[in-house]
Amino acid sequence: MTSRRQFLAGLAAASLAPVRGWASVGAPDFLAAALFPDGSYRLVGLATSGDVLFSLPLPARGHAAAAHPHHAQAVAFARRPGTFAIVIDCASGTEIARLEAPEGRHFYGHGVFSPDGSRLFTTENDYESGRGVIGIWDADGYSRLGEFSSGGVGPHDMRLMPDGQTLVVANGGIETHPETGRTKLNLPVMQPRLTYLDLSGVVLEQVELQSALHKNSIRHLAVRPDGLVGLAMQWQGDKSQHPPLLGLHRRGEEPRLLSAPDADQSSLQGYAGSIAFSGDGETVAITCPRGNALHRFRVADGQLDGVFELEDVCGLGTGKNGFVFTTGIGLIGVLAANEARISTQSDCQWDNHLISIRAAA
Repeated sequence: MTSRRQFLAGLAAASLAPVRGWASVGAPDFLAAALFPDGSYRLVGLATSGDVLFSLPLPARGHAAAAHPHHAQAVAFARRPGTFAIVIDCASGTEIARLEAPEGRHFYGHGVFSPDGSRLFTTENDYESGRGVIGIWDADGYSRLGEFSSGGVGPHDMRLMPDGQTLVVANGGIETHPETGRTKLNLPVMQPRLTYLDLSGVVLEQVELQSALHKNSIRHLAVRPDGLVGLAMQWQGDKSQHPPLLGLHRRGEEPRLLSAPDADQSSLQGYAGSIAFSGDGETVAITCPRGNALHRFRVADGQLDGVFELEDVCGLGTGKNGFVFTTGIGLIGVLAANEARISTQSDCQWDNHLISIRAAA
């Protein structure tokens, strides 16, 4: 009989398989944005080994990207509150299209494709009304098809659930406006919310944290192949408090919050940057660049399973035997067992995220 661990490992292996179309550019495992010594911002295709398979220019600082499920095509998003997203043919390096946020909107740096690659969904801010929006784009000519509510304020990260029919959105709860840049306008009344929607925008389920944690902004997400969702959070409250920065949620249940002992938790400065599940699904980790740390937890019992000191670590992805990470000082490494092993030192500053290029559904 197949064990749960074997089942998860099999699903994870399938999700890490090379995607048809991406083989033309060396079958990269991840996309990442970076700043290079000449001052240029670029989108990079990375192998788990740390090899750079392509490097393509961006007009300004990038944040995250969306990988097309069938073609070597990526959408690189500007850092919040950017208004552009660049669609790039990664084989030729040419710009296919440039998405401009509609008037009164800006992007939040994240997006996902539908399983068949026909539509792109983007997290956006309708900043005059202070509500979150999911933009819908035709992924053939990249024209705007419409939009629907994100189910909250400040939608940041968004993932497609394993069923291929559901979006999960990290509504961080923070209201911003381009006239005030990245200033947070509603901290006393902010209300983070994890929202599940179908691809037409119908809200299927919403989850909120307890009232004492209403300033714990849900920012980034990871999804295990069996539908377990990981949440990385950023605390906007009293800095003398050190609340959990990692949560787990399964639909129909209450969220579980995971935290390190206070001696370790207090050093994180209330900020988790990225989150990922390990290749076997048994552990989950967050990166904390302000605390120069990576924390790993066991999923089954929620216990801390390792603290790793890594300067300015933020990018995090699922590796075949654990995790892959990047840092703002150019390091690319692998975390397996109890060792953070550096694979290579790149001549660049890696930005916040590693975006997995997954097998097509």
